[in-house]
Amino acid sequence: MSESVYKLIELVGTSTESWEKAAAAAVERAAKSLEDLRIAEVVELDMQLENGKVAAYRAKVKVSFKYRDEA
Repeated sequence: MSESVYKLIELVGTSTESWEKAAAAAVERAAKSLEDLRIAEVVELDMQLENGKVAAYRAKVKVSFKYRDEA
C-alpha cells in the first residue's frame, strides 16, 4: 500500500436557515474546485446578528482532500 498525503483547508459556510445548511454549503462549494474530498469537520459554530436577531448561521469547517503533485 502506498502512502498518501492529505491537505487541510478551513472554510466558513453561511446560511440564513441553519448551521447544518451552512456546513453543507462550505463542503458543496469546496467540491466544485477540489478533487477527492475525504473528511469535513465542523470546528466552530456562530451566528451573525442584526438588531438583536439571528441574520445568518455560520459554520467553520476543516476539509481534507488528497494531495497530488503536479506532474
